[in-house]
Amino acid sequence: MTEMLTLGTFCAILLFCVILGVPLLFALAAGLVLFLLYGLRRGFALRELAGMCVQGIMTVRNILITFFLIGVLTALWRAAGTIPVIVSFAARLIRPSVCLLMAFLLNCGLSMLTGTSFGTAATMGVICATMGLSMGIDIRLIGGAVLSGAFFGDRCSPVSTSALLVSELTHTDIYRNIRRMLRTAAVPFLLCCAAYALIGAFAAGEGSVPDLQQLFRKEFSMRALSVLPALVIPVLSLLRVRVKLAMLISILTALPLCLFFEHRSVPDLLMTALTGFHANDPSVSAMLNGGGVISMLRVAGIVCLSSCYAGIFAKTGLLNGIRHRIERFAGSSNPFAATLATAALSGVLACNQTFSIMLTHQLCGPLYKAPEELAIDLEDTAVVVAPLVPWSIAGATPLLTIGAPLSSLPFAFYLILLPLWRLAGSFAAAGRRGAGAGAP
Repeated sequence: MTEMLTLGTFCAILLFCVILGVPLLFALAAGLVLFLLYGLRRGFALRELAGMCVQGIMTVRNILITFFLIGVLTALWRAAGTIPVIVSFAARLIRPSVCLLMAFLLNCGLSMLTGTSFGTAATMGVICATMGLSMGIDIRLIGGAVLSGAFFGDRCSPVSTSALLVSELTHTDIYRNIRRMLRTAAVPFLLCCAAYALIGAFAAGEGSVPDLQQLFRKEFSMRALSVLPALVIPVLSLLRVRVKLAMLISILTALPLCLFFEHRSVPDLLMTALTGFHANDPSVSAMLNGGGVISMLRVAGIVCLSSCYAGIFAKTGLLNGIRHRIERFAGSSNPFAATLATAALSGVLACNQTFSIMLTHQLCGPLYKAPEELAIDLEDTAVVVAPLVPWSIAGATPLLTIGAPLSSLPFAFYLILLPLWRLAGSFAAAGRRGAGAGAP
């Protein structure tokens, strides 16, 4: 009874903060106090509870270091002209009849390079939305295509915070996880391409594509060499170079471009790495500002608080009752179905992707003997389901960034088709195992 009251109170706090627009970090901090009080009531000393929090944070210490590198990387890619060159080139491929399909594919490509749905939406997403609107295409369709593409890479990029978090939690190799993610996503990806191509053919409008290269020339030299920092990531990923080292090499590749091509001073670059890139021209800044270590503090705070929860939950047994119910459901269906249901509930309660991943991992971890199976099921449930929750910042923030309404969510086909495809496959596999077991 005490456990359900504690969890119910936490859900009420989250809902209250969402309704009032209170930052999620405050809600999670209040939840931490609540769970500490629960631990004290269970007879644990405050020092023991503090140790649980520290132990929880230590499980994700590597990803916190990675967050720092991602902040620097995304800022210097902007300052070096890497993202402007990629975006301006990609924009030439957009035409009215294929606008939706290209919005999906271009956001897939950029999110694979940057690993961030928010950053992708703020750059390529804004470009696609601007062009789509100028061509008379429904903003809801554009929003769905952008969101689908942004989370394609957010799920399976080697520099994605969610992919790194899943790898860290499950103690699996991120490159092996990515190979499996690409296999499970192949059919949903092709179905998305077909859907956006078909809808785009009927929804096509008219309009001209703005010359982004001329716009970006106000701030950047726009040289072809500027793409080198971005090329470093996939090349080193294929060579199985450790992610943190690959990001560091990409950062070092961007530095001479910033210094000698873009003529930025060392003090300016240090400030950019810390606070993010800020363009002088307002029309450019609307599309390219961002990155920096400070931009990662919020997600790092969410991960730290969520990790504290994980430590407390593990030692106090707060989630044991819910875990037993999930195990019974998995027994009557299959582990993936139980993980998907848990991820959906976690996404509704957590209001963000990170906490949803960590909560689903803790509740469903005992269902799996192989950590690789747990990792791929987390990627195909918690990572992509969280953005579909209307009040979750995972999907709401990218849509707000490009000026699309929440009614775009039903058109985010990739986020819907991927878990449904895996769910159908899980029941088909369970049926085959049952038929094999019943055979004489």
